[in-house]
Amino acid sequence: MTHRKTADQLRSARWFAPDDFRSFGHRSRVMQMGYAPADYAGKPVIAIVNTWSDANQCHAHFKTRVDDVKRGVLQAGGFPLELPAISLSESMVKPTTMLYRNFLAMECEELLRSHPVDGAVLMGGCDKTTPGLLMGAFSMGLPCIYLPAGPMLRGNWRGHTLGSGSDAFKYWDERRAGRLSDEAWTEMEAGIARSHGTCMTMGTAATMMGIAEAIGMTLPGASSIPAADANHIRMSAECGRRIVQMVWDDLTPGRLLSRDSFANGIAVAMAEGCSTNAIIHLVAISRRAGHAVTLDDFDAASRRVPVVANIRPSGDTHLMEDFYYAGGMRALMTRIAPHLKLNALTVNGRTLGENIAGAEVFDDDVIRPLDKPIYAEGALAVLRGNLAPDGVIIKPSACDPRLLQHTGRALVFDDYPSLKKAVDDPNLDVTGDDILVLRYAGPQGGPGMPEWGMLPIPTKLLKQGVKDMLRLSDARMSGTSYGGCLLHCAPEAYVGGPLALVQTGDRITVDVPARRIHLEVGDDELARRKAAWKQPAPRFERGYGWMFSRHILQANEGCDFDFLETSFGAPVSEPVIY
Repeated sequence: MTHRKTADQLRSARWFAPDDFRSFGHRSRVMQMGYAPADYAGKPVIAIVNTWSDANQCHAHFKTRVDDVKRGVLQAGGFPLELPAISLSESMVKPTTMLYRNFLAMECEELLRSHPVDGAVLMGGCDKTTPGLLMGAFSMGLPCIYLPAGPMLRGNWRGHTLGSGSDAFKYWDERRAGRLSDEAWTEMEAGIARSHGTCMTMGTAATMMGIAEAIGMTLPGASSIPAADANHIRMSAECGRRIVQMVWDDLTPGRLLSRDSFANGIAVAMAEGCSTNAIIHLVAISRRAGHAVTLDDFDAASRRVPVVANIRPSGDTHLMEDFYYAGGMRALMTRIAPHLKLNALTVNGRTLGENIAGAEVFDDDVIRPLDKPIYAEGALAVLRGNLAPDGVIIKPSACDPRLLQHTGRALVFDDYPSLKKAVDDPNLDVTGDDILVLRYAGPQGGPGMPEWGMLPIPTKLLKQGVKDMLRLSDARMSGTSYGGCLLHCAPEAYVGGPLALVQTGDRITVDVPARRIHLEVGDDELARRKAAWKQPAPRFERGYGWMFSRHILQANEGCDFDFLETSFGAPVSEPVIY
């Protein structure tokens, strides 16, 4: 970088440098913590935004990993300050972490704005922490680097390799069908998650960490290092060293990111067999960065970029640990280099092309060549029609091929408890050709758009050997899920979207190659149903949820709060200091 800041140009100098009463207070309180002026004066102050907590199993190592980041900051001549943020444990937080992604984004932005910091290391990984941290940091605009938590080690049970989520769903169906004992189920609980780190399938966590690298926000290769690997410790220290130089170089997101950065994020998402949640998160992140992408950008990329990462659930064998040993994200990007914008800048000051130069693939079954993909088109498809004017998402690479062109009878549920009760009813009137429908589970209706979209296959059908069927909702599903699930139906039913008008017995046509979904009901009848429809009662009448309900955008717009988007108003000024 050609421009280099001087010490008096540091943002933190506003707090510490002046010879006035207020700065006296700032300096004296730093000394209260045991620091001398030599520790911080004239040095970049680096915020380490840490999403560790006792409730977040994926980030258990962050309690000590933050010390490695601090070591790197100190080595490079900076002054580290750890700033804790909400940890958003995907498995523990209810009703869904998606209710709080924007909360984390607000917290991150305001932590950075209100404190005397010059740059930030963002420590995340568990599903919503990656988008939440990036959204907040991009809105603030300080130099920042993302430190991914990394995937956990592969699971093991009675000699079988287990994958997070994907195998839990599979074996739960076996248990519901009466084919798995209590003893085996308990053993599986102990074997499926054996270390700290995120899900080791290509779920939302791995997807978003990979996308963070693809858009240029991590060190090269950082996104695929297993959490328990010693290389993760070294990478963390390097993040600390690098952010100090980024501050001196004034390498902000505004200077680093471009439309090409997000085109790379979409291409990598397709190639890695991404979580369906990638669309919501990357749309929101890109809009914060001022380089908005849309559902159409994803669908266009899915026509061009094949799935080459043979990782469950799109793949049938391998997990993220295998992906790392096969060469990791740098190797995958060399495979899809014709689909990437190689001149896009990254946090180490080099281009993406420079970062992946020389990377090798060490296992062609894990990271496939372009001419031998596991799925010839990308991981996701966007369908539209009278049932989803603003789009509905499906993951064709993880779906039974027979369902990609299908017409079936709708079996409709207005809430999850009713669905759950019905699917366990041995007398339920259902066949494998029907389409299960769950509504009022979207951004406002859920509330928070929970991961209910992988609707359970009725027990009656499981016992008949049915392993997949079409399932439609305005909810999301776990990135570790699989099957013929149509998700994010927009507009959602709660705001009067067409999904609210479907009745049990209606026929629905799904045509993935044609990108079409159609409710086989006449316009006059739909108009009659619309006139009779009444919006459900408010989900919240006070607190954060009340605010959430009034400002959350729809799925196709990224589910950000309207007032947080970059386009909402003038940039926020630096805080006054008097």
